[in-house]
Amino acid sequence: MTWEIIFVFALLLFAIVSFILEKIPADLTSLSVFGVLIFVSMLTHSDALPNLDTTLGVFANSAPITIAGMFIVSAALERTGAIDIITGYLRKLVRLPYRGFIFIMVIGVAGVSAFVNNTPVVIVLMPVMLSLAREMGVASSKLLIPLSYASIFGGTCTLIGTSTNLLASGILRDAGHAPIGMFELAAVGLPILACGSIYLVLFGNKLLPHRETLTSILSEEERKEFITEAFVEPNSELHGQVAEETRLLKKGRGVRLLEIVRHGVAVPGNPIQQKLQYGDRLVLSCRPSAIAEAHSNKGISLPGELSEGLQTIATDEGAIVEGVVAPHADIIGKSLGEINFRQRFRMVVVAVHRKGTNQRERLASLQLQAGDTLLMMGSTSAIDTLANSDQIILLDRPRVPARSVRSRMPIALATSVSIVTLATMNVVPIVAAVALGVAVLMLTGCIRPKEAYESVEWSILVIIFGMLALGQAMDSTGASQLIADKMVGLITGFAPEHLQAVIMIAVVYVITSSFTEFLSNNAAVALMVPITLGIASTLGVDPRPFVVASCIAASASFATPIGYQTNTYVYGVGGYKFLDFTKVGLPLNIICFTVTVLVVPRVWAF
Repeated sequence: MTWEIIFVFALLLFAIVSFILEKIPADLTSLSVFGVLIFVSMLTHSDALPNLDTTLGVFANSAPITIAGMFIVSAALERTGAIDIITGYLRKLVRLPYRGFIFIMVIGVAGVSAFVNNTPVVIVLMPVMLSLAREMGVASSKLLIPLSYASIFGGTCTLIGTSTNLLASGILRDAGHAPIGMFELAAVGLPILACGSIYLVLFGNKLLPHRETLTSILSEEERKEFITEAFVEPNSELHGQVAEETRLLKKGRGVRLLEIVRHGVAVPGNPIQQKLQYGDRLVLSCRPSAIAEAHSNKGISLPGELSEGLQTIATDEGAIVEGVVAPHADIIGKSLGEINFRQRFRMVVVAVHRKGTNQRERLASLQLQAGDTLLMMGSTSAIDTLANSDQIILLDRPRVPARSVRSRMPIALATSVSIVTLATMNVVPIVAAVALGVAVLMLTGCIRPKEAYESVEWSILVIIFGMLALGQAMDSTGASQLIADKMVGLITGFAPEHLQAVIMIAVVYVITSSFTEFLSNNAAVALMVPITLGIASTLGVDPRPFVVASCIAASASFATPIGYQTNTYVYGVGGYKFLDFTKVGLPLNIICFTVTVLVVPRVWAF
């Protein structure tokens, strides 16, 4: 074993441990691996390690470009309201029994997800599912996991259903083999969809938990809050006092200070830490029982008591709403205090739900993450403003595209169909079809260039490029072939020759699936496909069955909420616990494994 192989294995171990521990973001881990590879190869001038030009050659891989383009196509379909087509049909099904609704919902969502990126499909339909759950009289936790799983089923059926399929196809093509066809994976994806649907219909209601949503941690009294404004009177004893030290805001009184307006301008910073002055207008949140107490405080005037000549300020009923931090929000990675959430959105964050736990303490210093569910309180006007924001996705009101954009839905749909048709008929490579399609979508106003660039999951592309470079280094140093030889050696030691390839498919599936549950699906494919090519070379068979098995295993991630982004989103919204996914998803993983091992050898000959 050479030092180059040891070095590459050390990098691989670092990447795996870093992905699992999540001490640093996954894209930063991948970027670090990429940087170290370039640095060491330049420093040592080793013939075994890829040189600078070879390493940078990963940027010439068409798969990441295609993936970026499909992000934009999916965003255009979302913004023009194309995904909302399914919403109207689902609303007609609320009178069906639970099992009937689940079956039709899973088939419909999977059909859309086969051609549209999974994440926007789930994000658009989450508020719809919450609304339908209330109409059906079932817990939202009974619908949200099936929603996420349905989007994953759809992704296994087509080349563009998920980024992992496109990535695997690109690696396969670069290795000198024919790329994966548009509907080639349907031979195994459709049986998985059928078996998965039947499983959820028969056992979903029993296995899925009855979990509380974030609003249920509040009592009925807490939910009924009112927004009002008070006026600090002349000669008030509150003048010069820090707001949080006043009797008005004493803990347990049910009054919160949302904002201080001074001379017509909101005072920046945390309002409760500001010194009050004569004439300040205080925007307060009061529980019903606390309004009377606020009314009794000396030195302030509530509406109806203002002195002559002062404008009366109406008391508006506040509302409690839930929202999810959007995938591309610029508030990700920042704390509520850093972004001055109260001032920016005129809303108060009451609690945050993350990874199965409700957090209500030290919220100001909590750094937000994509998929965090926020419980917020604010006035009707503030909520209406937030509903149009691209930072927070409100869960109690589905987004309605602007009429001017919605009118371009036929263009977006026609463009998507054209991309699929051109790629299916091999008229042009899929990367060319996607690039042309993106240009058409921008030129016709289906999506603005700024929105298009913001819709790309750049962190995923960084992960892909970094793992492609690591996979390339494993291949050039012989590390991938070494792993392949060891795996084949273990199998040939006990298995008869006619079963070795089938058993190896099972092993490849299990390893890829394990990687996906705790790493990233794209990282799993980028690392495993080069190894599968080595396995096929050692066995002297066609690598295609192994690559297909790796694709399905990377997509079919059900047992944890962190293996797939859609699982992460419904994790917070549905109030799930980590083991809820294991309880429902592990049998589904076994089903997908069984279907793949049975179907792949029969469809793709060795």
